[in-house]
Amino acid sequence: MSLTWRQSISGFTAYLRLEKSLSENSVQAYLDDAGKLQRFFTESVPEKLPDEVTYAGLKEFLVWHSQLNSNPRTQARVISGIKAFYKYLLIEGEITESPAALVESPKTGFRLPQTLSVAEIDAIIAAIDLSRPEGHRNKAIIETLYGCGLRVSELVNLRLTDIHGHEEYITVTGKGNKQRLVPISRKALGEIDLYRPHRNSLAVIKDENTVFLNRRGKKLTRTMIFTIIKNLAAKAGIKKNISPHTFRHSFATHMVEAGADLRAVQEMLGHESVLTTEIYTHLDRSFLRDTVNMYHPRA
Repeated sequence: MSLTWRQSISGFTAYLRLEKSLSENSVQAYLDDAGKLQRFFTESVPEKLPDEVTYAGLKEFLVWHSQLNSNPRTQARVISGIKAFYKYLLIEGEITESPAALVESPKTGFRLPQTLSVAEIDAIIAAIDLSRPEGHRNKAIIETLYGCGLRVSELVNLRLTDIHGHEEYITVTGKGNKQRLVPISRKALGEIDLYRPHRNSLAVIKDENTVFLNRRGKKLTRTMIFTIIKNLAAKAGIKKNISPHTFRHSFATHMVEAGADLRAVQEMLGHESVLTTEIYTHLDRSFLRDTVNMYHPRA
């Protein structure tokens, strides 16, 4: 008996969480894609079940979706989600071949990530008003983001017990709940220590082991970190469109430019493949030129 849309998506959810061990944000993104597919077919052909969808049907869905959002990157994201959904049904034996196998993603081009200079990062930190209750917290946030190259989800989930001050390391829980040890600078540790009295003076602390809290004693949201950074960048007069991830890109870029081993940077960032880390070798052409001049026999 064929699975209904609800049954299929319920199983897909368990597959993503348990078998693929994806982060909650990734799970929700994939479920959003599958939900769009369900919406399209339940509204246009209510009796059509997931295992009855054909390649032609998926093409019609993508035309419909492109009318809602024509951005190639959004299209590519949705196609990735649909392919994952039908891969799950294939693994479960609900279908014998995936109708999404021949669907091609649009060419999105290659975009280098936005980065900040050291001077720009210093300007953002200088814009923090340390006389305000959240001042030392925000300074510690920036120093930790930049000093450790963390993803925003890794920052908001950082726990007090993850900080190993004497060893100058933190335990970071990344994508798929995979843990890694990342060095943390004495500067970042010092800012966290300056923030602790303000944190501990909160009237109520609901998330006892979480490092960075809001004024209600709860873990900061990803959105709040975005807001803090946007406001500080504006105050510092920086016109670039930046986000928390910009500090991660800047960390990696500055490390590679200074001559850090690519494998070491890969380990600190928590990249599965060094190929992902290699993007940072594209960012400073002078660094590449100097490397050729130093090591190539014809230089």
